[in-house]
Formats: sequence, C-alpha cells, structure tokens
Amino acid sequence: MERCFQSLDTRRIHFRDTQRRCPVASADVVTLETMVGICLLTQPEIAVGAVLIIGAVVVAVAIQEQLDAYEFRWPYPEEGTAGEAAEPATGTQSAEQQSLASRRPKPDGASSGQDWFPPGPPPSPEPHERRLECTPRPVPHLGGDALHNLCADKVPKNEFPGSDVLVNGKRFDALQLRQRLLWEVKTDNFDTYPTFLRTQVIENQLPELQRERTLAKACGFDFRIGVSSAAHRDALRDRDITLNVVVMDWC
Repeated sequence: MERCFQSLDTRRIHFRDTQRRCPVASADVVTLETMVGICLLTQPEIAVGAVLIIGAVVVAVAIQEQLDAYEFRWPYPEEGTAGEAAEPATGTQSAEQQSLASRRPKPDGASSGQDWFPPGPPPSPEPHERRLECTPRPVPHLGGDALHNLCADKVPKNEFPGSDVLVNGKRFDALQLRQRLLWEVKTDNFDTYPTFLRTQVIENQLPELQRERTLAKACGFDFRIGVSSAAHRDALRDRDITLNVVVMDWC
C-alpha cells in the first residue's frame, strides 16, 4: 500500500477517519493525507464509509492488471458477454461445466449485473500497525542539545524534521516512513574519551538501545543507531553485533 499509494488519483478520493483509528498529531496536509489514507486502506473492516471514491479512480497499474485478470478468468454468462452462450436452465450439465460452476465466486448482487471485487481475506487479530500507540506522531524535541537535534533532523528522508517521533511510548529521533525505520542518534565525542569513560558510556547506552529496538520492532519498525565516529560504532557492535549502527556522514 505504501508503494502504490502515490499512484492513486487522490483528487477523486476522500478519506474520512470517522472512528478516529488513524490519528496524526500534526503534519503538513500532504503527509497527513498520506498517513491517514494508508492507515484506512489497510483496514478493510473499517474502510466502508471511510474511503469515498468519486468517479473513475486511477490505481496502480499492477493492481488494476490483477483485477482485470481475475475478471477475465471468471466470466459471467448472465452478464451477456459477447460470443458466450447462456447455460441451459434445465438438463444435465457436463462434468466440465459443473466443475467450472463450482469454482465460480458467487458475490451478492451478481444477478443484478453490479461490479464486484474478489473477496478479501478473513478478519485477523489486530496487527501492530493498527494499535494506536504504534501510529507515529511528531512531538517537539526535548531540547537542550542543538547538535543532537540538528543531526536527527538531517537523517536522510526524515519524515518529521524539527520533531521527535513518538511510537509505542518512546520518543525516537527520526523516522523514515517508507522504510519503516526508526532512528536513535548519539553525538558523543567518543574518540576523545579515555578508556574508562568509553567503557562506561557503552555500559549505559547499550541496555537502553536494546530496549528501544524492542519497542520499535513490537510496532513493526526496524531500528537504526546513528553515531559520530567509527570508534563509537565499533564499540557498540563489539557488545551486540545485532545492532544496526552507522556513522552519520551528514552531521
């Protein structure tokens, strides 16, 4: 849905979050519409009345091709398709006809000639994306460290520069929405620390970084740490090789 959303003709689609399932604290109009739209379109059980379609809507080519292919596989004699003979009202059908009939979907309203779409999957338990606490919300920086905030704001493709991002009760420093990637930024002058202080810094940071990764993954996000030096990166990875740590070359 994230990949195809930009292909929708949003001039002809209105999103109404009537049940307040997809709140966004503050964002520009385009970002807000994108986040709410993606949220609603991935929740078929609340989509009725929440997504209003006006006229013909241009959808992603791949989606439309799949729908067209599905309809081609399941022609309806009662719709009067050219060159197709209607099934006899009485008499014995061949084995092939019976097999085809047993495989055809029987949507409500088919006899009236209404358009229909293939039935969706059965309802599933609430996934992490639909939990309110997993909806990313921009919140003000805590302040007090201008360099830290600058480095966080400049994370490539940061969705909310100028803000922290609240997810699952934790303020993260940045969010790359398309990659579903949350960031924690560390701007310690690690290279200048004596050995004892380096060890102490890693001992203090490691449990919190592991906790933040757990919170992010519980909501379906990946987690990455940005640091100012290769020495800091290597020290963290020496203690936990599973951590995704990168040197911030932009800051």
